[in-house]
Amino acid sequence: MFSFFKRKENTAANFLEVKTDMHSHLIPGIDDGAKTIEDSLALIKELHALGYTKLITTPHIMSDFYRNTPETILAGLEEVRNAIKAENIPVTIEAAAEYYLDDGFIHKLEEEKLLTIGNNNHLLFEISYVNAPDNLLQVIFRMQVLGYKPIMAHPERYPFWGNNFDFYGSLREQGVLLQINVNSLGGYYGPDAKRIAEKLIEKEWVDLIGTDTHATKHIQALHKTVREKSFKKLLEFNLLNKHL
Repeated sequence: MFSFFKRKENTAANFLEVKTDMHSHLIPGIDDGAKTIEDSLALIKELHALGYTKLITTPHIMSDFYRNTPETILAGLEEVRNAIKAENIPVTIEAAAEYYLDDGFIHKLEEEKLLTIGNNNHLLFEISYVNAPDNLLQVIFRMQVLGYKPIMAHPERYPFWGNNFDFYGSLREQGVLLQINVNSLGGYYGPDAKRIAEKLIEKEWVDLIGTDTHATKHIQALHKTVREKSFKKLLEFNLLNKHL
């Protein structure tokens, strides 16, 4: 019989296929993500309900705003792990960082052991939304010389490359992995980010996806995103998330 009711999207099944969310801000009180351990647990429960079985949370490290260190991040991770265990939430959680490419990053890169994703020294970094740093390619090369495998966070949110897709191609040729935010596909960050993300998918230039969860509003938006054709196409890719 014909039904006037729309079939409900199985959101959990979609993200269960992805397995790992590798970009989020779940450690309480250290950046612009979760504020309290209660916030952290609420977000983690929602991510698990979406189907994620592993979370790699990535607090900001920015010289002028979020002066986190491996010590503060790993201490926060232990607090979250203990709370997850007490609540009996069946997810695995690890921590890396989202490094902002500023002068402080250059110092850290040369002098410190940076927090990386997985077992292959994948290093998540972001840049200014206003303009790319003049030394971007040199810094990327230096990361690689030091044994890191750079992942550019949310490249679709950098509008200055929106009409220069050859640059995205050159980044990938240089060995940079591209991680888009899932909610860009639903228009959460505006039409330009949506357009760029869709084009990156069309060119098959997406290596990883992340929720970039800071608050419940980001998780709520994911329920809209899963209905996008571009998201369904993305699930056909051999995303690195599935192997982290």
